[in-house]
Amino acid sequence: MAVVALAVLGPVMWTLSTSLRDPAESFDLPPHFLPLSPDFTAYREVFTQIDVTRLVLNSALVTALIAAGQMLTAAMAGYVFARMRFRGSTLLFALVLATMMIPVQVTIVPVFMLIRGIGLADTLLALIIPAVPTAFGTFLMRQYFLNLPGDYAEAASLDGAGPWRVFFSVYLPLSAPGMAIVGILAFNYHWNEFFRPLVLVNSEENFTLPLGLVSLQGHLGTGSISVVLAGVVLSMIPALIVFLFGQRYLREGLTAGAGK
Repeated sequence: MAVVALAVLGPVMWTLSTSLRDPAESFDLPPHFLPLSPDFTAYREVFTQIDVTRLVLNSALVTALIAAGQMLTAAMAGYVFARMRFRGSTLLFALVLATMMIPVQVTIVPVFMLIRGIGLADTLLALIIPAVPTAFGTFLMRQYFLNLPGDYAEAASLDGAGPWRVFFSVYLPLSAPGMAIVGILAFNYHWNEFFRPLVLVNSEENFTLPLGLVSLQGHLGTGSISVVLAGVVLSMIPALIVFLFGQRYLREGLTAGAGK
């Protein structure tokens, strides 16, 4: 575990270390793992060269709405596939899972044409709406609902509760750990997403943080590597905060149903 942790954290620590160097020291051979004279100038340059506040707000709005949308839609779809029986449900669920094997690069052209056709091109909604449906989240929530007792639904039905009331009042609160997994994974993925914003957004006022960080490289990569990595370190902080606050729910969700 120590070796795996070192392999995972090594690049992160190197990024943090390099962000504290001056540009000349970044290319020393042999390289020094720790900066000889730590300097936070690169972090100040990040705020000078790009509008960090606007980029963070755009990314926060996009990722928060996507995470909330995926949590709700995945819970609803997962509950239907787990608890309701209807003709063609198995085939429909298989089709949902099949979409996980289609890379986003294959569907980006029809998605772009559809977004442009409804007048949402170069808007934050162009990033939010197509990302709300989630096949992985639906699969995860279906498996989670299958592990919950069905007696709750029968008891609620005897008390006069309909399908919507059973879902929202009984099973939705019980599915909080599973929904937390969907939300955390969605937030981390779309916070760092680069490809879709690059294609669907053109105006700088709608740029997300990953797009803004690219401009730190300068023309033909002539920017300071220390400034670029300082921006990368700053971009990791929100995702780290979300993980720290949600790790308990993430752990509970991953271990739910593991024991009898």
